[in-house]
Amino acid sequence: MAERIEQRLEDRIPELEQLERVGLFTPKEIRAVLRKASALEYKIQRRALRKEDFVNYIQYEINLLELIKKRRARIGYSFKKEEIESSIVHRVHSLFKRATGKWKEDVQLWLSHVAFCKQWVISKWVLVTSHLLCIKTNSFISSVAALWIMAAKWEMETRLSSESARHLFLRALRFHPECPKLYQEYFRMELMNAEKQRKEKKEFEQAKMDLVGPLNLRYCLLMYHTLESVEFRLAVLSIAKLFDFTQDLQKEILESLQTEYADDPLTWDYMARRELDLGSLKSTEPTTKQMKVSEMTQREERCCAVFEEAVTAVPTEDMWKCYITFCLERCNRKTNSEELKQKRLERTLSVFSKAHESSLLPESLYKQWLQLLLESNLSEKATEVAEAATKRFSLSAEMWQMRLQVLIQLKNDNVTQCFEEAFKHLKSKVCGTLPLWALWVEWSEGTNSKQDTEALYQRSLHATAPAESVTMKEKYLDWAYRNGGYKKVKRVFTSLHENRPLSLDFFRKMIQIEKEQESCKMLHLREYYERALREFGSTDSDLWLDYIKEELSHPQGKPENCGSIHWRAVKMLQGDLVEDFISKYTLLQTGHL
Repeated sequence: MAERIEQRLEDRIPELEQLERVGLFTPKEIRAVLRKASALEYKIQRRALRKEDFVNYIQYEINLLELIKKRRARIGYSFKKEEIESSIVHRVHSLFKRATGKWKEDVQLWLSHVAFCKQWVISKWVLVTSHLLCIKTNSFISSVAALWIMAAKWEMETRLSSESARHLFLRALRFHPECPKLYQEYFRMELMNAEKQRKEKKEFEQAKMDLVGPLNLRYCLLMYHTLESVEFRLAVLSIAKLFDFTQDLQKEILESLQTEYADDPLTWDYMARRELDLGSLKSTEPTTKQMKVSEMTQREERCCAVFEEAVTAVPTEDMWKCYITFCLERCNRKTNSEELKQKRLERTLSVFSKAHESSLLPESLYKQWLQLLLESNLSEKATEVAEAATKRFSLSAEMWQMRLQVLIQLKNDNVTQCFEEAFKHLKSKVCGTLPLWALWVEWSEGTNSKQDTEALYQRSLHATAPAESVTMKEKYLDWAYRNGGYKKVKRVFTSLHENRPLSLDFFRKMIQIEKEQESCKMLHLREYYERALREFGSTDSDLWLDYIKEELSHPQGKPENCGSIHWRAVKMLQGDLVEDFISKYTLLQTGHL
């Protein structure tokens, strides 16, 4: 392996010499490039290959190309590209080929390769695309579809070949007959082609122009009927609206929505929002600011009238959510009219109340309602709504957290009582209460005494699920250091270090605290590292390396211990981590890490 790496580094020398000779890089920068390349080469020559190592190597080389490009522009030097850029581009292309050969179904890798080739190796991007398009896989369909679309778009826009683009879309639909995105983009392409032909044939009669490409458009419409989805119909309709000659198509799609999806909230949502685009001022006379405000108010009221009809016809949470989302969008829309702003706010709060009274307000929207009430200085109403939310969703930790945040923000006297009530309702929940405990101790730190806060931390350790108690131990350690200093945090650490489960961050925090002390003792650091390795030594190679670095750099460290630490690491680490550790340890010895 070492010989192969040395050979690959030697292959770089001509391009690096050219970079230095022409003044694009300094000798120091050349040495830095070699060190980095050496570290990256070690990682991709191991027996157990990792995709992220290839991605990091490729990204480094691309960054190098971009830097060279900027340096050339800065000094105005455009020669020697064959000796410099071409060899780097060839190396990146080879890295991509190895990576895509190893992870054939990783579409993102292929897409990255295509993007690189389009920028740097134009002649190869079509070849890479064709390789990927031949992969017949059921996974990553949307990503594969993106590549088909990319290839078709290139045929249409760069090669100006609508026939080739159509052929690609039809092939793609044979591979992925249920991918909505492909149908949408094929539909868009046919409309663009029709529009192009219309523009080229302006001298023809309008009737003839309307017949341009009808078979292909009708075929698209027939195909979209195979995908039974209101979302898809709406997406196709939005594409059709971009073209001024598709009124008949739009009418046909709209009628199918109203006929086949009359009870779908998305159909009602579209029909209501459509009122915003209808009935604009047609007068040629100048319009005043008040006239514009009045017109917008009328449009929004027409939208709300449709929504009111909708929530009666389809009384569901999803329908109310569509209505409220519309109101919030209008409420958040900027306007200079205070009257319109106030009307929007009142309307939104009224719709929230109606949905709540109907018991059809989704849990996720209570937070936005409360936020709006607090911004409007309706604190009493916010308190009532928060209480009502926890009554309706009494087993939801998120609802209790939201109510408590409101009480804390309003500096209510019942915060502690509410916390107790929350945990009384949530006592049956094994997990999910961590955010509440975190909020309680955070509030307590700024309100209660240190003794009360510490008692709360200790209570949380017993009340939370084991996995969640890990976070509370970290917070407890941090609080102890901030409020009691080194001696206090040492006592807390001693009381918790056998209280499993523990996190690696718990030990690293203690290591960092020790290193911040003026009289940092290696004896203590060894204790923390040894305890951390006892828990995480088989799964974290960096922990072993940090321990070794500490022995090498600390004034009280013992470099002679490094050999035994290395031996223990190799024995304890699992799987590929052994090789990863050995590679990093080698780089550490040679000064490259």
